[in-house]
Amino acid sequence: MHLLNVTLQSETSIHTAICGNFTGTKNQEIAIARGNNLELFGFDDESSKAVFICSTPAFSIIRSICSFRLAGSSKDYIVIGSDSGKVVVVEFDTTANYWKVIHSEVFGRTGCRRAIPGQYLAADPKGRALMIASVEKQKLVYVMNRDLSNKLTISSPLEAHKADTILFSVVGIDVDFENPIFAMIELDYSEIDQDPTGEAFAQSEKKLAYYELDLGLNHVIRKWSEPISRTANFLLAVPGGASGPSGVLICGENWVSYKHQGHPEVRVPLPRRHNLPPERGTLITTGCMFKSKDTFFYLLQSEYGDLYKVNFDLSQNDGQFVVNDLTISFFDTIQPANAICLTRKGLLFVASEFGNHSIIEIQNIDDADAVKAQKLPDEVNEELGDDSVSAAKVAPLFQASKQLKNLFIVDNIPSLAPLVDMMVTDLHDEDASQIFALCGRGNRSTLRTLRHGISVQEMASLDFPEKPTGVWSLKHSADDPRDRFIIVSFTNKTIVLSVVDESLVETTDSGLDLTTATLNVTLLADNSYVQVHTNGFRHITADGRSTDWQVPIRRYVRYASVNERQMALVIGGRDIIYFELNAIGQLSEAGRTEMDDEITCVDVGVVPQGRARSMFMAVGCYNDRVTLLSLDIGSMMNRNAPHSTDKRPSSVCLIEMARDTFYDEGDNVAGSGGRPVANQQHGGEQRSLYLYIGMDGGRIERLAVDGVTGDLSDSRPRFLGAKPIRFLRIHVEGNRQQPAVMALTSRAWLCYNYQSRYRQDPFIFDSLDYITDFSYAGNPNGLAAISGRSLKLMTIERLGQMFHESAVPLRYTPKRFSHIPGSRDVVIVESDHNEYNEAEKVQLQGSESANATTTTNGSEEAMDVDEHDPSTTVLIRGPVPPAANKWASCIRIFDVKQNQTKCVFELSENEAAMSVTTVCFHQHSEERFLIVGTVKDLQQHPKRFSACALHVYRTLDDGQSLQLLHKTEIEDIPYAMVEYQGKLLVGVGRHLRLYDMGKKKLLKKCENKCFPTAIVRLQVLGDRIFVGDVSQSVVFVKYRPLENTLGIFADDSLPSTMKLEGRQVLFVSTITGGIHALVPTRTKTETQIFQQLEMFLRQEYHSICRRDHLSYRSYYAPVKNVTDITLCERYMALPLPKQREFAEGVDLTPTAIVKKLEEIRDFV
Repeated sequence: MHLLNVTLQSETSIHTAICGNFTGTKNQEIAIARGNNLELFGFDDESSKAVFICSTPAFSIIRSICSFRLAGSSKDYIVIGSDSGKVVVVEFDTTANYWKVIHSEVFGRTGCRRAIPGQYLAADPKGRALMIASVEKQKLVYVMNRDLSNKLTISSPLEAHKADTILFSVVGIDVDFENPIFAMIELDYSEIDQDPTGEAFAQSEKKLAYYELDLGLNHVIRKWSEPISRTANFLLAVPGGASGPSGVLICGENWVSYKHQGHPEVRVPLPRRHNLPPERGTLITTGCMFKSKDTFFYLLQSEYGDLYKVNFDLSQNDGQFVVNDLTISFFDTIQPANAICLTRKGLLFVASEFGNHSIIEIQNIDDADAVKAQKLPDEVNEELGDDSVSAAKVAPLFQASKQLKNLFIVDNIPSLAPLVDMMVTDLHDEDASQIFALCGRGNRSTLRTLRHGISVQEMASLDFPEKPTGVWSLKHSADDPRDRFIIVSFTNKTIVLSVVDESLVETTDSGLDLTTATLNVTLLADNSYVQVHTNGFRHITADGRSTDWQVPIRRYVRYASVNERQMALVIGGRDIIYFELNAIGQLSEAGRTEMDDEITCVDVGVVPQGRARSMFMAVGCYNDRVTLLSLDIGSMMNRNAPHSTDKRPSSVCLIEMARDTFYDEGDNVAGSGGRPVANQQHGGEQRSLYLYIGMDGGRIERLAVDGVTGDLSDSRPRFLGAKPIRFLRIHVEGNRQQPAVMALTSRAWLCYNYQSRYRQDPFIFDSLDYITDFSYAGNPNGLAAISGRSLKLMTIERLGQMFHESAVPLRYTPKRFSHIPGSRDVVIVESDHNEYNEAEKVQLQGSESANATTTTNGSEEAMDVDEHDPSTTVLIRGPVPPAANKWASCIRIFDVKQNQTKCVFELSENEAAMSVTTVCFHQHSEERFLIVGTVKDLQQHPKRFSACALHVYRTLDDGQSLQLLHKTEIEDIPYAMVEYQGKLLVGVGRHLRLYDMGKKKLLKKCENKCFPTAIVRLQVLGDRIFVGDVSQSVVFVKYRPLENTLGIFADDSLPSTMKLEGRQVLFVSTITGGIHALVPTRTKTETQIFQQLEMFLRQEYHSICRRDHLSYRSYYAPVKNVTDITLCERYMALPLPKQREFAEGVDLTPTAIVKKLEEIRDFV
């Protein structure tokens, strides 16, 4: 069996982020490393929300990224440190919208090794040099410069190695235009290795070291070093030259200090939470600097999420800056982050450690009432150590609050990381499976429901007494950025809604005929309106004059299609009258024809930019055929060969969209077929004409149209829904700049291009009957739609997303969940380390020490925050128990259909739930029991516990409460459980055990003790058992009832006798939030094509990190019988000659290759 690995959602965890001017504009962007992707985000000028720009798969592990800019340049470059053994410099190409590799220099072996550089990157602030360093020993320096043609150059590496040394942080020092200096935190372990007593380790010191690059002599020296705090973990550079004193800000646990060669250290304690035990420290984990022309400051974040603002008190002595004091102010509390970036406009990007990432606006930078810490007197400072107890004696106290004081959350970027558990099933009766995922950690944990489709936000709704038949929007003129009217048609009338001060008011002075049903309303090229109704049409000029055209007696207009210059009316059943807007502003008849059969649909397309008319009209008829008619003056109404369809065509649509592959000018073979039409107003992107055909059976067909001859090619069929299709044109992304097609059936589907790829995604919304663009103040890309008897105003939240997410907050970190068969309920077990449970929090509220932490203006309790504004409230952790190994845990029964919690059962006695399942035992076939595996007094490292047990519960009152029946003691932690043939199968540590129901406890039936490590996953398919352990692999087990044994019959690989029935899909999730699907190939020919395509692209496509693809995919074990579709999809980015070269080798066309790739995604 051969599998195709399809990435449904890339990893959502962000492990590093940087800010810079990567597109060459004045606006700053955020570059992030997410999984193996390098992505770029910008900010919307009006809403400040994230605007996705580009995502490029690196097929490599990106370990670090760093930005730098050459002196005099207006654009930043990015240096990438990865596992490729190369240092790579990339530049963002705004024309092609991708990362362009400028330099790729080999320096060592591949892989993430402690002695191979790539873990740390630092750049000289003037862009003259880069340092790439490893965790241990090796450091390389590259000199950056320009050649005579002003292109970036990179030198050979200069070594700055130091043996027996561990690095913790590296940063480039701002020394103006003197020799570049890099600062780092080092720990020399040479003596520690030689001392078995541990005394050398206890006396070891971290040092701040300066390494100087001598540009004249072209070598690197270790210039200076000095001991610093043992808890120091990272550095931030301080501005130098005319802006500041240079040097570094040393961040660690409990203290922050400034240090520079020749300057005395300035050390300040961090303000502490008032309920934090003295023995618990406060560790700074990340930070960033804000710098303007006249000031600079820092934002630091602790492990608890608290933000601190650091200001410098400077003076000058002999022209040199002197740091007199540091002021550290408590600023606000947000979620803990892996990285934070602050733009010049005051937008804080937070790459969250767990859960959604955020874009936060700083509304108040100077809080006079903030708790502040400053430098201590020298005699006090010398007596205090770096430990938390010493810091607690002098550090000011503050009260953390979930209510933001200085910040405002403007946008959230979804993230599933960490994804703990996943289930794929249909619990919403939508005839399509949903993905349910347990995500997050602590009080930021969620149960998320993922549906395939685009998130649509409803902005307003207006109900009517009867069902509308159509809706259109009208601008005052083509240059007007906002719409003026919304026209709603009913069976016997039309109403006009005028946009007045962001509200809709019915008006009667629009000039439209309101006494009849409207078939179409369109703004013409001369800013006049045309209204088509069943009796003809009304043409209203820009100055308000109107002209009516009536159909002959006993005839009526059945269908109509209008663009800015052309109009086609279907009169009766077969006749078509075609009109054009002439030079004097009148709609004059330009042609007519009679079709061979009854007409079901018609469309004249849109006028291409720079042209006078659309060249074709599409007509669908009852004889299951669609015909293109020429609208060219010299061949008016000439017919092309009709295209036969599977069902009767219900709708047709002609539209120009961007091609999804590269091609040569005039090519008819590659990509989507058809001659392209260059559109210089859209960045020079190439567009082609496409014909969409919708059918009564809910199928659509997309065909490429030759721009000259009208020939049809490249058929792309797909089933969308149970109802007849209706096509409507809309626009997406940026004030109606990107054309798209809405296909309305039982669900609304959007057909569009996104990031050079064609997509068809459903709306996660009610069924729609009609839709149109609607731009208004605050929402330039809005939509107006008819759903039943309601007019819906909506907006698309995020284009390009694979899934729509809905999240339900949880109390603690989720461990496992299980569906209760026969219901819409799931049971979730949650457990948190170092947390109080709910009962203990209630007790703390009655004590004086806890009163301050649970007041209404500063609550540390994270539940019930939905009553607050999500833009000004955050979930914060606390209070933290002073004792180690404290656990809080609960069992939750959640109704997925009603989206509500039925029951929350708290565990006591320091028990933590680790696994859950439901079992219908043979002797109790009429009842289903809930089984929960627990551990008591668990210590994580080294692992210790006092007891483990299996709890058996009975659900009462339809899941509203739980009754404990009995508890069965076991000897190890039960990480996995599953029902198996009317019994309970449990992974008890390294043992696989089968239990049956007893009166006072569970009865052990049999077990297998042959597993190497702890069992953490159990799945059952028929009589086969799939066992996943914590570090080895997957083992296949089968129960033999006659011998009463659990026997292993396969290890690591599938035997040749095992097959998947039908074409099933295996879904795989990663801890960092990625979701993948493994799809089996159907034929041997299909397997060979994808294997050859993958091998071809391994040679022809070069990732930005220049990592060998086969080596990367075989990181842990050699890849076998799996093809990477993500790599195969890069085929569409190859030049046309390369596309043809491969296609000819497999006796196919480039179009056929692209169709096969699309079919795989459509199937999933």
